[in-house]
Amino acid sequence: MIDTDEPIRRERIEEHVMLAPPRVARKGRGAVSNMQGRYEVNGRERFDDGWSDADSESAAGSTGESAAFKTMVTDEFAKTILSRNTSPDIPFSVSLNPYRGCEHGCIYCFARPTHSYLGLSPGLDFESRLFAKVNAPELLRRELAKPGYIPEHIAIGVNTDAYQPCERERQITRQVLEVLSECRHPLGLITKSSLIERDIDLLAPMAANNLACAAVTLTTLDAQISRTLEPRAAAPMRRLRTIRTLTDAGIPVSVSVAPIIPFVTEPEIERILEAARDAGAVGAHYTVLRLPHEVNPLFQEWLQAHFPDRAQRVMNRIREMRGGKDYDADFAQRMHGDGVWADLIRQRFEKAVERLGFKSLRGRFGRLDRSQFRRPVVVPATTRRGTTQGAGQLDLF
Repeated sequence: MIDTDEPIRRERIEEHVMLAPPRVARKGRGAVSNMQGRYEVNGRERFDDGWSDADSESAAGSTGESAAFKTMVTDEFAKTILSRNTSPDIPFSVSLNPYRGCEHGCIYCFARPTHSYLGLSPGLDFESRLFAKVNAPELLRRELAKPGYIPEHIAIGVNTDAYQPCERERQITRQVLEVLSECRHPLGLITKSSLIERDIDLLAPMAANNLACAAVTLTTLDAQISRTLEPRAAAPMRRLRTIRTLTDAGIPVSVSVAPIIPFVTEPEIERILEAARDAGAVGAHYTVLRLPHEVNPLFQEWLQAHFPDRAQRVMNRIREMRGGKDYDADFAQRMHGDGVWADLIRQRFEKAVERLGFKSLRGRFGRLDRSQFRRPVVVPATTRRGTTQGAGQLDLF
């Protein structure tokens, strides 16, 4: 079926990107604008009235960089903590995300549109206005204690990185790992941060019992590209050191080459895989760039700001892999694309994986042991105010 609305959507996005006043990239931020989310009632439009120096959205200092966006982390008392999916193209069905929003600021992040549900922008708000699920460990403990709970491996840090910078202070991810370790529950972690090394004391014993594995995302080996593509994530060489550190501790590590961006990171596929193998990775996985909802105009703004000479070429190749569209959410091809160029990337990846002796990331998850699971001994009780008590008895009044 032909999508007759696709040319209209593309024209609107191109008009937004090309005709808007030039945007200045902020140091340490991925998005170059704070575009409104798709659920906002009132529209906003940039207009240069000659007073741009006073405008925090577009003001450029003496260095030519836009005004800083400070990171704010708000406590959130979540109602549930485990997310379930039935997507046939994802190697797990249960996931846990300790945070909403992500300070790493990866411009390609498919989770950016979720900030629209909060009335916030998927752009700079997503990477600067964060929410920490402070009751995540208690919610997880209660979930695991339910009589009907059936253990499945839990993927941690899928939507947003569980080891983003605020985790150093909040330590919610570590508390979640402590619960899973106590209950001998299988888990998988995916991250771009070296902070995962802090929790080796928990992960190594679990891995020795086939209860834990990790995946490190390695998008590029070029530090300059990484600084603009994923500005507050660990540098590529630091991630390789993390792979080595985890491997030496006995934790099986896979490399996620994601996303592959034509003419930006795509030329590095084989080099990334070889560097990851040399660092100790035992498995590999990839996805091609996905541009759902607001990620599309945000990514195109980023292209114009950092790669104006090849922006159109990149988008043309993306459309070739998406049946002429900027994005297609069909399960059959959303992760890897379709067509000649998608097939070429697949062949390159598979040949490199075979040559280097990698295993499937999906297979790694499937081999984790669920038979060792034991229910938590102490279960926090919920009070009328939504907080938790340490005892296992319910609050009477």
